Amino acid sequence: MARGREGEERKMVLGKYELGRLLGQGTFAKVYYARDLSAGGGSVAIKMIDKARLRRTEGMMEQLRREISIMRMVRHPNVVGIREVLASRSSVFVVMEYARGGELFAKVVRGRLTEDHARRYFQQLVAAVGFCHRRGISHRDLKPENLLLDEEGQLKVTDFGLAALPEQLRHDGLLHTQCGTPAYVAPEVLRKRGYDGARADLWSCGVVLYVLLCGFLPFQHDNCAKMYQKIFKAEYQMPPWVSCDARRLIARLLVVDPAKRISIPEIMRTPWFRKGFVPPVPSPPVSPKKWLDEDDGGVLLDGSEDNSSSNSGSMSPRTCNAFQLISSMSSGFDLSGLFESEQKAATVFTSRAPAATVVEKLEAVGRALGFEVARGKGWRVRMEAKADGTNGRLAVTAEVLEVAAGVAVVEFAHDAGDALDFNNFCAEDVRPGLADIVWAWQGDSPPMPAAVVGCA
Repeated sequence: MARGREGEERKMVLGKYELGRLLGQGTFAKVYYARDLSAGGGSVAIKMIDKARLRRTEGMMEQLRREISIMRMVRHPNVVGIREVLASRSSVFVVMEYARGGELFAKVVRGRLTEDHARRYFQQLVAAVGFCHRRGISHRDLKPENLLLDEEGQLKVTDFGLAALPEQLRHDGLLHTQCGTPAYVAPEVLRKRGYDGARADLWSCGVVLYVLLCGFLPFQHDNCAKMYQKIFKAEYQMPPWVSCDARRLIARLLVVDPAKRISIPEIMRTPWFRKGFVPPVPSPPVSPKKWLDEDDGGVLLDGSEDNSSSNSGSMSPRTCNAFQLISSMSSGFDLSGLFESEQKAATVFTSRAPAATVVEKLEAVGRALGFEVARGKGWRVRMEAKADGTNGRLAVTAEVLEVAAGVAVVEFAHDAGDALDFNNFCAEDVRPGLADIVWAWQGDSPPMPAAVVGCA
């Protein structure tokens, strides 16, 4: 941190966040503690990623895009939540929930846990993993180092950098990338013959439970090849202090044949698991209206004022200043190259129609397409499909931003459902119905006039 003229410490401020101590550092990112300076703020963790290193390293942009997309999909009490993604010319900043209790690993290194404590953490782990699996997401790196604790001792799954989505399945319906931490990885992953990501996660859950109850790993050896041999045979020793019910559960998790491995519904029916279990309530959004009642206005990195007021009675759309417009439409700050595929459909259009007209048109088009439609704060329209698609129900939010007198920018955001369904929605479904209010779709027209970019 920098120091002022009189020697006082000056902390770095990033928009509405004041950065504090370094929490951790990896190959591509640093994670900082930060304080939210806005009203009713609190603590957050901010992952800072260097853009240049992302571009230089093959596959890293796609991995970061996927990780952020997944974190937005899995809003659950036992998963570290993502607040927003910001960017400067040189860095990407992922703002996340801060887990004050640190890693569960720190508790394990001090010795094994009591069975009641181990059960409580395992129950929360299974609830989070099951939630992810129902959305087609496999974590692929479950271990105590990736399980955090909040200030109330609630478990939070983190680090979705190796997680997989259904779109990564090959023609055989299996995953083929060998990844994860060797001591926690399922035998089918190590064999490189393709594997079911959800079943592989359950093996890792079994290893985690063993570690919590025993205080050491089930499969360990100084020689990796010999450790793999133990994993391939599910060869481990069970200490005498582990109860019979817990032994049976671990034995059903650490099964070499993934087809015979216990499933999450079966885990949740076992007497050992059910003891004292209180199912967590998944975080919102639960319905279009409830989601739209939340205020998640963006942060400006140039220090200018953010006009995204949460005042529900506002009679005009929030104004987009020059920085926001550059951030969304200029290559200098464009995040689309980081978080969307090269085939990304245009998700932004400009209009010369009054904002109220644009909103009414969006609502009409959404209903015509058979979506549930709700209007929210900040001139937003949420559309949610009434039936499940490839990966759950598609949910889209359109927000109207006033960038100059008589000029509005409308941006579609992907909230839930399959990415391909969202791309088709933006590229094909909504266009015909909006034709009479669209000035230009992003990528379909010459650059906007300089006068628009200079608005405040």
